Amino acid sequence: MPDLNQTSTGRERLAARCRDVCEAPVFSLAVMSVILLNALLLGVETYSGLSVEYRVPLHSAERFCVAAFSLEMLIRLGAHADRPKAFFRDPWNVFDLLVVSSGFVPFLRDNTTLLRLLRLARVLRTAKFMPQLRVLLVAVGRSLPGTVSFLFVGALILYVYAMIGWICFAGHDPAHYGSLGRAGLTLFLLMTLEGLGDAVHGGLAVSPFSILYYASYVLLASFVLVNVLIGVVLNALEEAREMEEEEKRAERAAARRLARPAGPASEEADELRLRIAAVRRALDDVEAQLDPSGPAASPVTAAAPSLAGASAGAR
Repeated sequence: MPDLNQTSTGRERLAARCRDVCEAPVFSLAVMSVILLNALLLGVETYSGLSVEYRVPLHSAERFCVAAFSLEMLIRLGAHADRPKAFFRDPWNVFDLLVVSSGFVPFLRDNTTLLRLLRLARVLRTAKFMPQLRVLLVAVGRSLPGTVSFLFVGALILYVYAMIGWICFAGHDPAHYGSLGRAGLTLFLLMTLEGLGDAVHGGLAVSPFSILYYASYVLLASFVLVNVLIGVVLNALEEAREMEEEEKRAERAAARRLARPAGPASEEADELRLRIAAVRRALDDVEAQLDPSGPAASPVTAAAPSLAGASAGAR
């Protein structure tokens, strides 16, 4: 039966070697090159003439990409051999594992559409090796709750102004305000300020007070709401950056813990060092009190000769 300590040591050695490979700049550069090659292959296959003429080289290049991605995933799994749970705590690792392993599922390999979508998903793996892109993607995910609230408020404003536009302009401009749907579509396009001049001139032909309708709508929809959305995205981006910094600090702390010898012996050594430091400080204090070079000798120093004489007389 193999010794558990030897097995643990073997895992730690394997993890250390794989971590050295993963942390090497050449490894990241090689993986990025394969991801870009995969994206290039997807683009070439959209041209029917090239895909038919170079079918064999394209198929071989696709197999090379699958083999390279599989090897990369095995190395990254080996880097977590001593702590496998940490691998699955990272959502990007889980995403990469699903994307790479899906290429070996028989049903997915037979379905051309799903296989192309999965190959397209490999392009998103660039976020694993580009921290700024990863921060942006995390920020997009963090901004979704705020974006939903923004869409609700925007839909409410659009509905109210569409109803007012239908009431005021349906008889004069049925092509744009003949129904609630047409009015909503017209106002949605006006949110981008496209065709605003024509809409304002058409409204002025109906009533001079229509300028208040369009001015208030543009102010709310094009300026206030858009600025609110920008604020939500910027706030999410800041949170994503903070999360990225916390992950980096956690990784550095984990690396320090792995580098430090663990176990009871280490704790006893630390405690012994503290005791030695305390004893040294106490000896320094005693030496400072017994130092006769000062302007006035301490009582202990003064009593030392008399104690020596008394000891000699007793002998």
